[in-house]
Amino acid sequence: MSDFQLTGYDYYTNRRDMEVISTIVNVLNKILEEDKKEEQPLFLHISDNLILNIARKVVQEKKKTFLIGITGESASGKTVFVDNTIHACVKDKREGIYTVIRCDDYYKDTSKELQEAGSYEALFKTGFSFDTPDVIDLELMKSHLKDLKEGKAIISPKYDFVTCVSNPNGEVKKPAKVVLTEGLYVLNEGVRDIMDVKVYVFTPLEVIKERWYKRAASRGKTGEAADLQFADVNKTAQRYIRPAYPIADAVINGMVSQEYIQYITDKIFKALRDINY
Repeated sequence: MSDFQLTGYDYYTNRRDMEVISTIVNVLNKILEEDKKEEQPLFLHISDNLILNIARKVVQEKKKTFLIGITGESASGKTVFVDNTIHACVKDKREGIYTVIRCDDYYKDTSKELQEAGSYEALFKTGFSFDTPDVIDLELMKSHLKDLKEGKAIISPKYDFVTCVSNPNGEVKKPAKVVLTEGLYVLNEGVRDIMDVKVYVFTPLEVIKERWYKRAASRGKTGEAADLQFADVNKTAQRYIRPAYPIADAVINGMVSQEYIQYITDKIFKALRDINY
């Protein structure tokens, strides 16, 4: 028998896989078509072959971790999207379904710099920026993501946005079927190469600004400190974050409601659960 011939079992298995893959593609495309009809659709753009590639991974790489990287500008809605996607995941009661890694947890400890400056206003006037990739330990985050993909548990750090203290003993994260990682720089060069799906959350600047100031106040930044940081946020987004838009596999609408995010993501997960593969 030639090395390129298939046994009867292999032929049946491959044929069965292709049938299931085709079913998944059809079901997901139908959901996307329904979404397009909404005044505020969740999906603004899907790259060619993304749905087919997802279906293939679901069917042919069942035991492998599926790593989804989600980025967007500060206050664009990344965390909201992830948290509401999780609501769809948790309806499957089995353990090991999902794990979340947040880029915000990997901020480097800058409590000493804040204390020496005396205030956020004084710190920002020195030229210090919280909105460039070098203030986040992306190397450690990527190492943790690789470990999770290889089936190893990790301990993620925990960052305090008021005191700027980073606690290396934050939270144990276990490997799972789906690993969601979200943050400003998860699709930056040097990190994005390990992602199976790259997602960009797009939100108009005026909405981002309103959301950002509300969140800044909750983190102890108001007045001139907030103004100084937001000016820096907008400038650094142009350099470090917006370039991820054209290379994303999917662009998500940051303006949709939490209820609609849950509705669509639940519909997608339910469709996948109902397909016998």
